Amino acid sequence: MKSILALLSVLALPVMAAEPTLYGRYEYIKVAEFGETFQAKMDTGALTASLSAKDIELFQRDGDDWVRFRLATKDASNKVYEHKVSRISKIKGRSDGEDDDEAIDPTKRPVVDLELCLGDKKRTVEVNLVDRSHFNYPLLIGAKALREFGAAVNPARRYTADKPDC
Repeated sequence: MKSILALLSVLALPVMAAEPTLYGRYEYIKVAEFGETFQAKMDTGALTASLSAKDIELFQRDGDDWVRFRLATKDASNKVYEHKVSRISKIKGRSDGEDDDEAIDPTKRPVVDLELCLGDKKRTVEVNLVDRSHFNYPLLIGAKALREFGAAVNPARRYTADKPDC
């Protein structure tokens, strides 16, 4: 009987280890490639992560799709970044609520793989590039990235993780 209980407790360990980490609606996230930490909005309603960028230009390099851009953040330098494109995402537009039957053309955004640091966790996630300078938060973390971090979001809390330390 003791061996059966021991076996059951060992089998239950992976289930207990899979418990998500609780974060607030807003957190600090470091993007290692840029050496910058951004205030990010944790958004379970968005599918992919988005980073504020401007002067976004697609080009070819050695037969692969690449993107050239500048960060569109409050204190961003004028530095130009180049990154290989992992895919192009189609983002559905929002309806204004008056005529929901009207089709809204999706916008296409380049998606790049970036290494993000949240608290002491580092993950590579897909991030689409779009000018978010008119929003309060230059980085939006969507559901896919939240899953990568094993995250749950408590919208009543803010900045629950320590400053990024990866």
